[in-house]
Amino acid sequence: MKTTLIKIKKLIGIKELELNGASVEITGRTGSGKSSVLDAIRILLSNKASRKVIIRQGETEAELLLETDSGLLIERKKRLTQSDYTRIRDNGREVASPEAFLRDIFTPLQLDPVKFTEMTEDEQNKIILGLIEFDWDVNWIQQQFGEVPAGVDYSQHILKVLYDIQCEKGQYYQGRQNVNREILIKKTSAEDVAKAIPAGYQAEKWEAYDLNAQHKKLAEQLDYNGKIQRAKTFRESFQNKLRGLEATRDINISAEEKTVSVQREGLQISIERLRAEILAAEKQLCGLDAVLETKVKLIKSEHETAVAKLRADTQVADEWADKTPIVTDALRSEIDTAAMMQRHLNEFARMKSNMAEAERLQAISDEYTRKIELARSLPGEILQTATIPVKGLTVKDGTPLINGLPISNLSRGEQLDLCIDVTISKPGALQIILLDDVEKLSTENRKRLYEKCKAKGLQFVAARTTDDDTLEVTAL
Repeated sequence: MKTTLIKIKKLIGIKELELNGASVEITGRTGSGKSSVLDAIRILLSNKASRKVIIRQGETEAELLLETDSGLLIERKKRLTQSDYTRIRDNGREVASPEAFLRDIFTPLQLDPVKFTEMTEDEQNKIILGLIEFDWDVNWIQQQFGEVPAGVDYSQHILKVLYDIQCEKGQYYQGRQNVNREILIKKTSAEDVAKAIPAGYQAEKWEAYDLNAQHKKLAEQLDYNGKIQRAKTFRESFQNKLRGLEATRDINISAEEKTVSVQREGLQISIERLRAEILAAEKQLCGLDAVLETKVKLIKSEHETAVAKLRADTQVADEWADKTPIVTDALRSEIDTAAMMQRHLNEFARMKSNMAEAERLQAISDEYTRKIELARSLPGEILQTATIPVKGLTVKDGTPLINGLPISNLSRGEQLDLCIDVTISKPGALQIILLDDVEKLSTENRKRLYEKCKAKGLQFVAARTTDDDTLEVTAL
């Protein structure tokens, strides 16, 4: 769909201008109105203005009109004293939602391709990757990997998604790192222990060293030395000790004399008490014969009972005494062996569990590796079948490269050239593109740009600053 007429009246600095649908280059000095023409077309198509005042000075209403070869008519009126007016007819039928309809017939970059150079690198990369068509959805990811990996933004292009899946921050790479972490920890621990051991350490010598014997030898030497010291001290304090012994002798003799005096008094009291106890014992002696008779009878009765039980037990013993004993050595050996082996059951189970866990973790690690390699190989398969709309475009690690360079490394002219390639690679239904500041391109690059648009079948309206005082519109 191409324009056949664009009419601008009383807008910004334009009194009245008509374009017949041909590709044109508008030239003139700065301030001559070149950019006003492009701004008017942008307002006509998007209803967005970069200027606060868009109605020509002294007027109350500006008119904009666009017709296409498909029967589309777009009319806008911007007013000071009334509400703005917008009307769209498609082959004579009124369009119910004009702004929504317009958004569907062109891409934003068609109205200002240079904006591409002002975007962040992430925004540029997203647009470039979007040009590579590949039909996929989350179900396709599920089919490839058996799951939908977490931690990935699936609103991105598939090449960026695959890069995020296999990158170091991805679920699979991190998972593999975690599985292998225990081995790294053990190796690091061994290295740390080695650093703490003194240089030239003789392990065999110190292992054979009898520390207890040496402790004992040291104790003997200390005891020997102690005896010498004590002997010297004793000899030096002999007279003092002698006087102390004499004092102790006199004190002890005095104490013994007192003790004997106390004992003498105590014994006299005891003699009187014992005389009373003898009288009581003589009385008790008279009744002992009767007590003895009773106890003898009880003992004889208990003896007869025990003999009867012994005879009964002897009969049972006679039944077993002549039998041949069972040899239990083999069973005892078997039981001892089993008991010893059972003590190892827990260790054996733990060993088996560790072996099984190691095999399981290795399988997980191998699966992570498989999925990482899959995510690294799929972009190559996609690029083999996908249409590459921009010359020199390749993709590495999810990042688009132009002739091997990231977009941020391109010169201003190369970025302008790229933004046109991006714009014309997927234009909307309305085949028109607005090009501002093309004087920044060399003559050769500008001609090449115009030829690109023509080859793509796009109409273009280009603005170029020159030294001419008057505004000129040249059909190309």
